[in-house]
Amino acid sequence: MEVSFSQTLSFDAATFEYEAVAHENGNATIIKFPVDEKKVSPGDAVVVVSGDEIHFHGMIGKIEDGYAYVSDPKGSLLPAGAVN
Repeated sequence: MEVSFSQTLSFDAATFEYEAVAHENGNATIIKFPVDEKKVSPGDAVVVVSGDEIHFHGMIGKIEDGYAYVSDPKGSLLPAGAVN
């Protein structure tokens, strides 16, 4: 039996640096951000907050080239900005 552990990563919306990969209605629905691949893994939860309000939440789906990819297709309040 394999045991896996996950963690929750919490970020402040005012200082969180990310790139919007996809968006809907001006809000980022898929983001990527740099991570240390030795400290995080797919399945870890990501929460971006502003005060007591959640702006984005999801699970890391994949890590590629030092970037974690996370989606929040329904509840995101993070601005999309420029989407590549």
